[in-house]
Amino acid sequence: MRMLRIDVAGEDLARSRFAVSPLWELVHALRQLAGVGGRAEGALRPWLVRTWERFVRLRAEVDVDAVLALQPPGYGADFLSPTPTGVATTIDGLLEEVRATPLEQARAEIAEALGRRGHVEPRVRQVLARPDVATHLADVLALAWERVLAPDWPVLRAILERDVVQRAEQLATGGWSAALANLHERVSWDDSGVIAFDDRRADTGTSLGGRGLLFVPSVFVWPGAAATFESPWPPALIYPARGVAALWERRAEVSAAAARLLGPSRAAILAALDTPASTSHLAVTLGQSLGGVGDHLSVLRDAGLVVRTRSGRSVLYRRTPVGDAVLATAGD
Repeated sequence: MRMLRIDVAGEDLARSRFAVSPLWELVHALRQLAGVGGRAEGALRPWLVRTWERFVRLRAEVDVDAVLALQPPGYGADFLSPTPTGVATTIDGLLEEVRATPLEQARAEIAEALGRRGHVEPRVRQVLARPDVATHLADVLALAWERVLAPDWPVLRAILERDVVQRAEQLATGGWSAALANLHERVSWDDSGVIAFDDRRADTGTSLGGRGLLFVPSVFVWPGAAATFESPWPPALIYPARGVAALWERRAEVSAAAARLLGPSRAAILAALDTPASTSHLAVTLGQSLGGVGDHLSVLRDAGLVVRTRSGRSVLYRRTPVGDAVLATAGD
């Protein structure tokens, strides 16, 4: 098995952090819709089917094909995905960075992407030869964001932020082994201080060198994972966020018996707490009001079905063994 082995120094844990990239999500959503590298099935399929017509109309109106030409399998032009600074990174901020790309850098990455492709339509080549190519592609991405991802972004962001809160807690309390546990089947932790990543292409090694690791949860990298050690990004792992199904399902599926016992809203909340979540995350992903979720959580907590703990600035709710039993019994 070919592996990328990443040596971790003692200071790397303190310098590791999490970030969310709206632009990474957009570019990879477009890749998925266009079938770059093969169309994903399973968890993403309902979203792809629901969004397909919007994507087709967008592709007919603007130069989406020019963006896709820079996304051959196994590669993506870096200037279209600037490094996210943290969980609060905005799409507008990232698009401004795309617009500010030096023409020399854009030209070099465009040449690399086109060199990995076979035939590229002359119309697309003309677009990519424009002197204002970075600004033009940023405008295309801005419209793509509005048409393709903006309608789903509140739910998508809640999924990503929920994953960050859980992983950050694991990293702080349990170190590397806890943070990397169940991150992805291609990622593992060796107690000798090495992260092993099955990259299926090369057998090599590298070092974080005290820079730490940037963890970036993603919906549209699903079901795979990616590692990057090339500038301008810091060492980074992009991995599939938990709870991808909530992107198109606003309400958790619960049994009719659980809904009769607890009421549909409380049953949906209890079912959604298979992983810890905050009140705001539950409100967004389940389509309930913030105040309503808070009231229901209070009742569930008084009944011993959930508990709450503080993680940094967030208050997370977790299902108790009693809550597990109630759902399991009602399901049976």
